[in-house]
Amino acid sequence: MTSPGRRRAQKQRRVRRRRLPMRYLLPSLFLVALLAMLMLRGYVHSEILADHRVRPPVSYDQVPEHILKGGPVIDARDAKAPKALSVPDKKLVLTFDDGPDPVWTPRVLDKLKEYDAHGVFFVTGTMASRHPDLVERMVNEGHEVGLHTFNHPDLSFQTKNRIDWELSQNQLAIAGAAGVRTSLFRPPYSSFSSALDNEAWPVTQYIGSRGYITAFNNTDSEDWKRPGADAIIKRSTPKGTQGAIVLMHDSGGDRSQTVEALDRFLPQMQKRGYEFTVLTEALGAPSAHTPVAGFELWKGRAWVTAVAVSESTTSVLVGGLAVIGVLVIGRFGLMLALSFAHARKVRRRGFTWGAPVTEPVTVLVPAYNEKECIENTVRSLMASDHPIEVIVIDDGSSDGTADIVENMWLPNVRVVRQVNSGKPEALNNGIRHARHDIIVMMDGDTVFEPSTVRELVQPFGDPRVGAVAGNAKVGNRDSLIGAWQHIEYVMGFNLDRRMYDLLGCMPTIPGAVGAFRRDALERVGGMSEDTLAEDTDITMAMHRDGWRVVYAEKARAWTEAPESVQQLWSQRYRWSYGTMQAIWKHRRALIESGPSGRFGRVGLPLVSLFMVLFPLLAPLIDVFLLYGLVFGPTGQTVVAWLGVLAIQAVCAAYAFRLDRERMVHLISLPLQQLLYRQLMYVVLLQSWITALTGGRLRWQKLRRTGVVEAPGSIPSQRRSGDDRSPVA
Repeated sequence: MTSPGRRRAQKQRRVRRRRLPMRYLLPSLFLVALLAMLMLRGYVHSEILADHRVRPPVSYDQVPEHILKGGPVIDARDAKAPKALSVPDKKLVLTFDDGPDPVWTPRVLDKLKEYDAHGVFFVTGTMASRHPDLVERMVNEGHEVGLHTFNHPDLSFQTKNRIDWELSQNQLAIAGAAGVRTSLFRPPYSSFSSALDNEAWPVTQYIGSRGYITAFNNTDSEDWKRPGADAIIKRSTPKGTQGAIVLMHDSGGDRSQTVEALDRFLPQMQKRGYEFTVLTEALGAPSAHTPVAGFELWKGRAWVTAVAVSESTTSVLVGGLAVIGVLVIGRFGLMLALSFAHARKVRRRGFTWGAPVTEPVTVLVPAYNEKECIENTVRSLMASDHPIEVIVIDDGSSDGTADIVENMWLPNVRVVRQVNSGKPEALNNGIRHARHDIIVMMDGDTVFEPSTVRELVQPFGDPRVGAVAGNAKVGNRDSLIGAWQHIEYVMGFNLDRRMYDLLGCMPTIPGAVGAFRRDALERVGGMSEDTLAEDTDITMAMHRDGWRVVYAEKARAWTEAPESVQQLWSQRYRWSYGTMQAIWKHRRALIESGPSGRFGRVGLPLVSLFMVLFPLLAPLIDVFLLYGLVFGPTGQTVVAWLGVLAIQAVCAAYAFRLDRERMVHLISLPLQQLLYRQLMYVVLLQSWITALTGGRLRWQKLRRTGVVEAPGSIPSQRRSGDDRSPVA
């Protein structure tokens, strides 16, 4: 029988297993917050939940005659006795719809203040939420504000729930902006009260039942047509001494003519004895404004604050997206130009690095539990057409990796055993045992072509070259994940590395295929354990020591890429975090002069921008794509995304052509952009979080299958089913 304590422990373990890992939780929260801010911005810009339908007039037989023939103000708060009210003679109520606008509303307010006039601003919730300071100014300067709905829909199309929602959201914005509620309302797309029809009248009645007075107009300036200041003044002027509610606009486009008309209309009418006043004062009614306090006030302020944060954040993100777009296109253009120049340089007839390098070299193979791959790796080296010695450094393997190599009985192959100490120490141990001055390093899951070593060491004919990067290729590209990594590798090695080579700031010698001068390694202190990206670390150290680091395109190595999302995550997480560590370790290169100055001025900023900062912001492209597809201009969004994809496809196709790869794998490029890229973003975000929180990341061993073989390598007897026997 299981004890209660043991059952509790088992339950706790199950709970822990069900808990969402932080590596998923934090990036997910980040993306959700980003999407929420974008949705909020779309909401207050009438891109989400907006209804732009406008219904044509219908019959009027259900509207009371005294309403149709009465004044422009409808008080339907008493459902049994709705009233139509008029503005007294010599009173003018200027009303401004659709604001506040950050450009034109302040100018309208300035003119009203200049002539000591007041008016009524029927504000939309969207604009009031975005510009609360202007609503506050309206109230502080003695003007009245009224509701004009939140998203400006035709209410005759809406349900009662939607109408209530439009009103409450509009009030929320006004409360947050100015600390008041209002009892005034003007429906969108309205005109004179005499235009009320059988569809609009029930809405007016319902609005009245919610405690609002509906203010139409009886004098339309038609300033929205922009007929000129003279025409606006003429249409705004009532006959004789009649009072009027004048309709103008302080938003919705260029309102310069409205401002110009006010500058002449206000003094003209004041000279005729007219008073410009607010609506309730003209009607002799209580003020339309009621102060709010407590929870209602704080809720309004929280709303306005949330909108402000969303507006600011998304504005920055939109600007960042524009910068990213320019950088992406610029980088692609630079890569194409420089990779073309590099290919012409190294492929032209008679090109040499210097005197041919024919002396033997040492190949170091650090291995930890590589029993599935190690025989293929060693046999591929035995097919090399360049003289080599092979040193397999067994880093405390528990699966018999060292025994497999020793039992192969191959000439010029030695095994060095050590307790598990990590890859950098294994390589340093191999350097100490190396007999030759040029040292090639590779991974235990990688296989070389017969010409790889020879091609890799030829750049050492130039005495300035301290390290050479080879061309790593994905061997297991048959799966979708493998195909995506294949595209990534081909583009990275045939565009990025060619570009960095010409710029003289190669950031990384790949661990799968790289070569070094022994004295260059000794001068920089060998492989360091300071970072998890020892290959990037040593490359940056080489630059800072004044050595050239170049790319050998024909030195091809075939490596086994991760075959599952989990393995890929682990590998890229380590790479991203290690790259950040290396950049931080070598940050002083930015201010150094002398041999390392070029790398510090060019290489380190490029690596920081395009390998660390840019990928972190790149998800904006996809977030805005998703938003644009659902809420924005769908056609333009699709065209823009297809344009970016086309640029990437051109670059990928050129990289494949340089590497003489089959184009068929590019079929999966669109999926790579939609799925694979997102995984890489989240991995980088997690790396940032780990770095900023001071977390530590350990080496993680990936599961290998040993399926990769290089073209021209010696077939593995173990793979063909034979017993493992000594090979002379």
